[in-house]
Amino acid sequence: MTDKIILLSTCGNDGEAERLARHLVETRLAACVNVIPTVSSYYRWEGKVESASESLLVIKTSRGLFDEVRAALEAAHSYELPEVLALPIVTGSPNYLAWLDRELKGGDSV
Repeated sequence: MTDKIILLSTCGNDGEAERLARHLVETRLAACVNVIPTVSSYYRWEGKVESASESLLVIKTSRGLFDEVRAALEAAHSYELPEVLALPIVTGSPNYLAWLDRELKGGDSV
């Protein structure tokens, strides 16, 4: 098991997704963020089943930065309750994992 995680978060539009992705990478809270445009989401909100077209952020970071990433997303997000879910990265390419280490806040290149 590594100390790396993937966070998932949806956004209301591509512009917001791009703004959040850039912010996370520029502040070194994420080494990489993929923006997947136009995902269809179905969910229950305030007692009703809703649907929306959203953009999905796939954020590569570390467990140690989770609270900072969560706080950054919550502070800058347009949603009242933004999705912030962490999935463990069990293993991966040693070279890619080393690159993640270097690019994250507190990594070798900071």
